[in-house]
Formats: sequence, structure tokens, C-alpha cells
Amino acid sequence: MFKGIVDRRWLWPSMAILVLLLLVPPLVPRYYVYILALIFVTALLAMSLNLTVGYGGLFQFHHGVFYGVGAYTLALMLTKTSLPKWVGFIAGPMVAMVVGLLIGWFCIRLTRLYFGMLQISLGSLIWAIVFRWYDFTGGDDGIYGIPTPSILHSQNNSYYFILLVVAICVVALYIIVKSPFGATLQAIRDNPQRCEAVGINVRRHQLMTIVIATFFAGVAGVLFVTLERYVHPHLLFWVLSLEIFIMCLLGGWFTFAGPILGAAIIVSLRTGVILRLFISFLPEGETTAALRSSIGVYTEYWTLILGIILILLIFFLPEGVVGFFLGKFKPRVEEAAEKG
Repeated sequence: MFKGIVDRRWLWPSMAILVLLLLVPPLVPRYYVYILALIFVTALLAMSLNLTVGYGGLFQFHHGVFYGVGAYTLALMLTKTSLPKWVGFIAGPMVAMVVGLLIGWFCIRLTRLYFGMLQISLGSLIWAIVFRWYDFTGGDDGIYGIPTPSILHSQNNSYYFILLVVAICVVALYIIVKSPFGATLQAIRDNPQRCEAVGINVRRHQLMTIVIATFFAGVAGVLFVTLERYVHPHLLFWVLSLEIFIMCLLGGWFTFAGPILGAAIIVSLRTGVILRLFISFLPEGETTAALRSSIGVYTEYWTLILGIILILLIFFLPEGVVGFFLGKFKPRVEEAAEKG
């Protein structure tokens, strides 16, 4: 069934990485287990955006709103209803998908920049509703102490749950990208006029792409609640959407694994993990203490750092990190393979 879709060259390395990730919780401090789980959630969100931007060529500038919708759906079902808790885990991605269908139905009638502007407007409207509706969503206070299933209260259990769900979603996205639908989607991205001329319904494929991407964004939102047990309107704000977009650019938005690398880099920089790891290898002293205290200042001015990263990307790595290395090494590998 999956012949021609699964690349066996990457199968065993992927399985080895998965096994290593399964062994992480007993071997590393709790803080880094949390950061890894956060990277998994963010990577899934970035990959869902890359499906529309990188493979579909759509200007999905406010993708974070679907992430927030999935998270808020689960949070509200767990705090406002008496339904079984696992129902909310299913409802989160489904509601995000329905919202994506409604917004996408309006947006696909416009092209490129106008598509993005309309989506930002509609997404900001949803953010404003969540931000101001205190009686239902908690407004700008958010919702804290969400009663997730007791089995997920343990950090290790939530880590393994997130890893399992993200692994399944990554495989599903890979199959979608390598399927005939994915090939058609890339053809539409490269030349929509020619695709229409040969009888492909461009708008239908684009709408299906938005629906699929928003479903996976909703899954990421549900996993965020599993990890953090709170929701806040910033999950639907445009700054988060910009951050996700930069992840795709940084890793390589025309590559499958690019958003994963981009998410890992951005989350590590935003949380100060790289700086913490560097400090941990330094001897104790005044310099080490000063560096440790500077982590708070670093995260306070994170948006400034994010802007600098975007500028550097545009000038020096327009194809992203993965795209850069593929451009350098893939031709040599293919040439060596042809020569036997």
C-alpha cells in the first residue's frame, strides 16, 4: 500500500531517533524533558503550517489561531462540561478543522497577499472574542488548572503521550505529502494556471489542504493543554503565528523535516535552553552568575531577537537550514549513486 511512499533510506534512522527519544525521561533532568515535549508540540504545529505554506503555496499568515481553537476547545470541555475527558481530546482537532473550513472557504476566493490579509482579519476576530468573553473563555486571564486525565499528570506519562501522538501525526503528514494529493498540491503551488488548464480543481485542493493543516494544528493545541494545563489568548495572537512562520523559514519550508528543526531551534532560543546548557559547563563564579541572571532579560526581549533572526534568514538562508544542506549535498549524493 505504501510502496513508493516510504523512503527506506530514512526509515531506520527515524526508528533509531524514536527509540532514543523514548529513553530520554529517565536519563535527563525534568526541565529538559519538558522542553523536549514542548518542541514536539511546536514542531507538529510548524509542520501543519508547512503543509499549506511550503507545499500548498498559500499565504497562511494566522495559523496560530487554529492552534488556540483546539486548545480552548479542550480546556472549555474539561472545565465547563461533565462529558468524559477524552471526548475533549477528539473535539479539539475537530472544532479547529471546522473553523479552518469556514475561514478557508472565504479566503480561497482571494489570491496570495489578499488571502493572507483576510485570514489575519478573521483570525484576529476570533482572538478578540476569546480575549473579551470573560464569562466563557476567562478573557485575558485565561484558564488555569485544567483537569486533564489523571494518567497524564505525571510528566513522563504526558511526555510519552505527546511523543506517541506527534509520531503518528508526522507519519500521517509524510504519507499525505508523498501521496498523489501531495504531488498535485505542489503542482498547484508551482503553477496553478496550468493545473486548472488540465482539469484540476485548484480551490478544492487548497481548501482540503487548509482543513487537513488546521486539524493537525488542533491536535497540537490539545497536546499543549496536556503539557501545560492552561490556555491563554496569546495562543491565538498573531505574534505566535509569525513565530511559527519563522520556524518554517528557518528549517526550510520546501522540505518535510525543516519545520521540525526550525521548531527545535526557536524553542531552544526562546526558553534560553542553549544559554543554560552553555552555562552548565562553566565553572561557578561571578561571570556564570551574571550569565544565569541574564536569561530573564534575554526572554523579555525575545520578539526583538525573533526579528533579527528573520532578517538574517532573508539575507543569508532563504531556503532554510535543511534546504541549504540539501542543496549542497544532495546533488553529490545523487551523482555518486548514479556512478555506483
